[in-house]
Amino acid sequence: MKPRLLGILAALTLACSTTDDPEDASLSADEVAPVAETYAQIVAASYTDSRTAAEALELALDALVADPSEATLEAARQAWLDAREPYGQTEVYRFYDGPIDNPDDGPEGQLNAWPMDEAYVDYVDGAPDSGIINDATTYPTIDAALLASLNEAGGETNISTGYHAIEFLLWGQDMNPDGPGARAASDYATDGSSTVDNPERRGAYVLAAAELLISDLSGLEAAWASGYVDEFNSADPQEVVRRILLGMGSLSGAELAGERMNVALETMDQEDEHSCFSDNTHRDIINNARGIENVYLGRYGEVDGPGIYDLVAARDPSLADRLRDELAASVAAAEAIPAPFDRAIVDHREAVQATIDALRLQADTIVEVATLFEINLALE
Repeated sequence: MKPRLLGILAALTLACSTTDDPEDASLSADEVAPVAETYAQIVAASYTDSRTAAEALELALDALVADPSEATLEAARQAWLDAREPYGQTEVYRFYDGPIDNPDDGPEGQLNAWPMDEAYVDYVDGAPDSGIINDATTYPTIDAALLASLNEAGGETNISTGYHAIEFLLWGQDMNPDGPGARAASDYATDGSSTVDNPERRGAYVLAAAELLISDLSGLEAAWASGYVDEFNSADPQEVVRRILLGMGSLSGAELAGERMNVALETMDQEDEHSCFSDNTHRDIINNARGIENVYLGRYGEVDGPGIYDLVAARDPSLADRLRDELAASVAAAEAIPAPFDRAIVDHREAVQATIDALRLQADTIVEVATLFEINLALE
């Protein structure tokens, strides 16, 4: 994951500027405190929703493993799709070494790493015996600790955990140019009806991955309930705003517009889309864009308080409104991309490009906001 930050730094580094009246740029603790509090509430609430949705996913996976059928498989798939909705809105809290991507123990790479080499986990077309699931000699027992130890071992695409490992185990490889993967429910059948090997190990794997997912999300939820949230709220006002803006700008530009969208648009390869097994990438993009807007406006679910918009409006109302409108435009552009995304990058390229352009425009404006407060968005 770390190499991505190089592009983020290049896109967002700016020199500190000065204004005619330095006091206009200075942020006071009284100004920033309510914004920081709203932000912390948004983060905590969205991680709570993500953890709750992951627990619902685990229940659906339990039902699938206990009684594999097309109905239980479809219910598990829907639970996975539902779980992605709140989590997609949390990715704006990355990029400043907070709890999600702390270089020492942040779980981001364990939760949401991609792209993954499917053959590292399970069988793929042309390799029926590949993967951890089919290697009982090396890995006799599959549990959460094993999966955590193997994640990204030997390479960034050796993904063994997180949303996308579970996604692959529910949909399988996407061999259909017009739709998602089509894994059979019988892949989990232990009554002898499975046409592939190791159904019991596949069931153990997907449940262990769900257990780890919930554990990681619970840890993030706890960090924003105590500990880190105190450090965040008590930080220097400029630093608080820098972290928030860095998350917004990094996700807008280098990550979402760049790596997640432009790379796929250039290659026209469905393997370069974020949720390639389920064809849910269009929702990933929408929720990422919405998460940025949430933070700027200070709203999420029942949370509705002062946001960065209010800080900017107090100094430059025109700039505040311009960024607000650009954020709304990027969400609307993302919603206008025809699904599935892997067809849009071929057949509706103008809609994808319009969203990329909207995200890059707002990233530039986020830099303007940082400049207004004499903030340098480069990681220190």
